[in-house]
Amino acid sequence: MDEATGGSVTVQVRDAHVYYRVYEDPVPGLKQIFAEGQMRRRYRTIRAVRGISLDLHESETLGLIGANGAGKTTLLSAMTGLLPLESGSILGRSRPSLLGVSSALRPALSGRRNILIGGLALGLSRAEIESRVDEIIDFSGLREAIDRPMRTYSSGMRARLHFSIATARIPEILLIDEALAVGDEEFRHRSAQRIAEITSAAGSVVLGTHVMPEIEKHCDRVAWMDNGVLKALGDPSEVIAAYLSTVSRTGAS
Repeated sequence: MDEATGGSVTVQVRDAHVYYRVYEDPVPGLKQIFAEGQMRRRYRTIRAVRGISLDLHESETLGLIGANGAGKTTLLSAMTGLLPLESGSILGRSRPSLLGVSSALRPALSGRRNILIGGLALGLSRAEIESRVDEIIDFSGLREAIDRPMRTYSSGMRARLHFSIATARIPEILLIDEALAVGDEEFRHRSAQRIAEITSAAGSVVLGTHVMPEIEKHCDRVAWMDNGVLKALGDPSEVIAAYLSTVSRTGAS
């Protein structure tokens, strides 16, 4: 089930497969300890994304749902070019900006310094960043902690600041991985408003989260991933209902 939004395609995913290896450290026995050469490390191949095809349109917010390990984060990483494809293709009108709770910041530096670094990475000039520092701080709600090292922040505080930095310049394509599941109700409301600004400027958003009310409230379509494959794509209410029905039967989280 799928109904296109009618807008121009900003990201096209066709039969995308993403595999990666997970290495296991063997427990050495006496023969292995005294054997010549290095011990051979065993690995298994994880087929994290298997044959996904979908289009993302301008002025659209696409929800991405599924249990832990379904492949959502892997797909988002592949869409922004952080992970290579085993096969298939992902084409974008511009490079997507990936925002996630675990995205790397500079923990030894203050939140204020990270605003400068993040702004430069977005392509803003130093003068542009400095003119927006107070706006970014206020949006994040972290003024009392802004001059503390990032390593003293909770994961939620880091996610709030990163969202505020990443959307200081409205990106054409924004990929969000669980970042809206943090913060208080006021911050979630501000974040939703910022997403609306992006889509109203003919931008595109992919929102990956386990918070179903957020998905149903803000998304035009929903994609449900399960074990690396696309189970359903279409109307938010229908896809969410099908997903929750499966979760209740299997006891998955």
